[in-house]
Amino acid sequence: MLFEFGAHSALLLPFVVPGLALAGHLLIKAVRFGALPDVLLSLLLLLNVLPVAQWMLGFAGWYDSHDGHSTAMFYVPWQPWLAWGPAFYLYFRSLTNQEFSLRRHWLHLLPGLIFAGLYAAAALYDLVWLRALHGRALPFHFGTKGEAAHWLDVLGAPAGWLGYALMLGYGLATLRLFRRYRRYLDDNFSDTERLRFRGLRDLLVAALLGLVLWLSFEVVNRAFGPLGYGGYWYAYFANGALIYYLSIVGLQANFAAVTPLRFQPEAAEAVPPRPPASEVATKDVLLEAVPTSGSSPAMAAAPLPVEAPVAGAPADALAPELQPWREKLLALMANDQPWLEPELTLAELAHRLRTNTSLLSHVINTGCGQNFNDFVNTYRVAEAERKLQDPRLAHYSLVGIALESGFNSKSTFNRVFKKLTGRTPGEVARPKS
Repeated sequence: MLFEFGAHSALLLPFVVPGLALAGHLLIKAVRFGALPDVLLSLLLLLNVLPVAQWMLGFAGWYDSHDGHSTAMFYVPWQPWLAWGPAFYLYFRSLTNQEFSLRRHWLHLLPGLIFAGLYAAAALYDLVWLRALHGRALPFHFGTKGEAAHWLDVLGAPAGWLGYALMLGYGLATLRLFRRYRRYLDDNFSDTERLRFRGLRDLLVAALLGLVLWLSFEVVNRAFGPLGYGGYWYAYFANGALIYYLSIVGLQANFAAVTPLRFQPEAAEAVPPRPPASEVATKDVLLEAVPTSGSSPAMAAAPLPVEAPVAGAPADALAPELQPWREKLLALMANDQPWLEPELTLAELAHRLRTNTSLLSHVINTGCGQNFNDFVNTYRVAEAERKLQDPRLAHYSLVGIALESGFNSKSTFNRVFKKLTGRTPGEVARPKS
């Protein structure tokens, strides 16, 4: 029988089939459009599906069939832990830098490639060289397993522990990259919510917790006796849940990654530290009154002056030769109000000022004492505060105020407003009469 349905095999089947289907779909899509994140997400899905598939097929009777199904079980690298950590690291790099290429980084996958290559070599030696060409019977497991596959079992335990170490090492390295990436976003984008990839970060934390679960099973197995296939089944079931988790957050991340991103960790390390947000006062330095040509009819009819704050370092903290750039920047923000554009980026602002992003970033960080994200959002929050206290706009909802102030969503508006003012928009809003 090809597949024996039972409680253990049937409960793992819904993880394996959708995981394989999505991995295949992503691979076909990657071939058509050349998207590296799709390739690496497909690989990650396959790496998660393989161990679950082994236990599923084992409980479906493949090891006990003593035929070709049993032979197939011994020549597949079902436990690809050597590749999981490097693959996730490379996947994150590919999402956050559209110029990222495997040509310079493929060596990260070398341990996993060697592991898979050993299984391919074992299959060639046992099944092709010895059995097919020389007619020798396979000596192990009722004639379904060859000598090379037998030796691979000996390497299984050391390879597994090395894989766990790589998962831990690459996982922690990727979490550090997440922190640097968040700083990169704040320095280059005014709307960072969908680009933060929080789901992937949470998935990585879940995977590292899953690693702790695996190690716990190993410790219990060695300290208190064999757990048996049934005991380990629960760990594989938990691993199956990660397939759905990875599918959901991975597809969301791949969709968000269409935004041009150029995150380079090496460059991020070289950036000097900025003053903490707690030291940045919201209204230390005031700009001239900003024209308020908002999109609402009420605003156009009777504009009110707005003091748009530029927080942080005093102007003389900037080198004298860069002072004109600071003045040009502040004049552009006051006159053109680019902060009303929800997806304004550092590159777009630099283009309008006819300069480069490095110089503009330095002017904002040093001359204004803020990162780009806080700098732009300070204007938006000041505009929102004025609108919230304007009695003629009392009929506006908080979402309407947020959108007309340059924010892209209510959640971002609430978070940024609380961060920069210490209050919620509801606490600032003028009570409705």
